[in-house]
Amino acid sequence: MQIIGIAGASGSGKSQLAYNIQAAFDPAEVMVLSEDNYYKDQRNLSMAQRNLMNYDHPDAMDHALLAVHLAELAAGRSVERPVYSFHEHCRALETVILQPPRVLVLEGILLFCEERLRNLIDLRVFMEVPLDICLIRRLERDVHDRGRNMDSVLSQYQSTVRAGYLEHILPSRQYADLLVPEGGDNPAAVAMLTARIQAMLAE
Repeated sequence: MQIIGIAGASGSGKSQLAYNIQAAFDPAEVMVLSEDNYYKDQRNLSMAQRNLMNYDHPDAMDHALLAVHLAELAAGRSVERPVYSFHEHCRALETVILQPPRVLVLEGILLFCEERLRNLIDLRVFMEVPLDICLIRRLERDVHDRGRNMDSVLSQYQSTVRAGYLEHILPSRQYADLLVPEGGDNPAAVAMLTARIQAMLAE
């Protein structure tokens, strides 16, 4: 199994790029996996405590479980992927069974921050999108899709999101093999990565 990792700021178009690439292939052969599902479970905390957590720090992620799942999929074994609720800030009781694909497109903000994950990724892509554009996209997504209100999104952005990007995500840019401007609908990037996956599948 080959792994393409797409990292970058929240709202930079990682998911959009991943699904634009996958659209050209059989989903059984090319699968998208989001790092978002591997946030640590906060069920032991009150909702007030969950709301105060820093979700833009590597410690918020269960990267150990993600690394195990990547290794299992690479070995040809299925895994039970967690389902994370952004509204509740905890994992759902159900899981999703993932069968190993030939190519895995892995997307998430903090993928390149830890060496153990970087070493599992065959091609590392970093989204280069201005932070003001990312903030607008994040506002639209969190309010419309995740049940958040605008004040809470802006407060979180000012307290942890921007700082987390500057401290953790931006420095991980140095590990990228490919930089993608504009966002997930960049036609040149989609065409290039689609061709790369076609070559992977032909090997």
